[in-house]
Amino acid sequence: MKTNPFTLSFGMEPSQQISRITQAGEITGTFTSDSPSTYAYMITGVRGSGKTVMLTNLSEQFEKEYDWIVVNVTPESDILNSIAAKLYSRKELKNIFVKAKLDFSAFGLGVSLERGEQIFDIETVLEKMLEELKKKNKRVLIAIDEIISNEHVRIFASAFQLLLRRKLPIFLIMTGLYKNIYNLQNEKTLTFLYRTPKIMLDPLSIGAISRSYESIFSIDKNAALDMAKLTKGYAFAYQTLGYLYWNERSKIVNNPDIERILPQYDETLESYVYEKIWSELSPKEKEIVAYLANDEKVKVAEIREKTGDTNNSFSVYRDRLKKKGIIDTSLYGHISLKLPRFGEIIQAWI
Repeated sequence: MKTNPFTLSFGMEPSQQISRITQAGEITGTFTSDSPSTYAYMITGVRGSGKTVMLTNLSEQFEKEYDWIVVNVTPESDILNSIAAKLYSRKELKNIFVKAKLDFSAFGLGVSLERGEQIFDIETVLEKMLEELKKKNKRVLIAIDEIISNEHVRIFASAFQLLLRRKLPIFLIMTGLYKNIYNLQNEKTLTFLYRTPKIMLDPLSIGAISRSYESIFSIDKNAALDMAKLTKGYAFAYQTLGYLYWNERSKIVNNPDIERILPQYDETLESYVYEKIWSELSPKEKEIVAYLANDEKVKVAEIREKTGDTNNSFSVYRDRLKKKGIIDTSLYGHISLKLPRFGEIIQAWI
């Protein structure tokens, strides 16, 4: 029996996925140019939008196609030490550092220079390492998934700015939820993050999802399109619906009726992501979202009237919900829920 090509596990790269050619191309095109306009990007989006998958794909692409050095680090660790240790642990790079008379002492914190003096400042260690890599025309990409505002990240971000001022070949891609990126940007010493380009992950192409379902399940175009529309292009929904359909299909002779899967679909979306998303909304944000639960699209003026908000105060909450990836504001004067089946699910909570 074939293995289910879809997955419900966060952080794992599914065997079946839809690429984001345009958004990924913006990053690769910028970083690989002779004079990059930026050395850092932030990828943001709602939980389950595919941030980790995109970061993984980009990391693999840079290492394979462009022969870059990619270092994956976690925001919960001492990032600077982790980068230095991972660079030094790579055999092909260690030879470069040894020939340059750079030699780590205990715990990777010391660098022996030619004069024999010891340096124990990790920023200086990284600076020396990057100087040697620059001589070899190598570039280093730091990848941080699910960035948060903590001491490790703040120290790294400050050091990153310093290394860029020294014109060293270091690049950065971070992923994170809007609220975590917002908190990080508000650090007084990290104002450069306001200027860092942010890529808000768009919904996946409904056409691409439809073609994927059609090919994998050997179903007709109309059935595949109906399934794709149920996902609204939400990456986790694409995986969830495909996963459940695959499992249900293995139990019966004919292709299953999609209506049979909807209860499981709703339950999975609710327990894996929607409960968490809802819990992180402010009372006012929940109030606005609740008004959208029964209608496909609602006039902004109508919601403002029901909530009693002024135009300015409502705009603040609308902007937050948009940046969190929860509402769609593309139709002028209207807003709607961006997440599939979110309205149907939260009706049981309100």
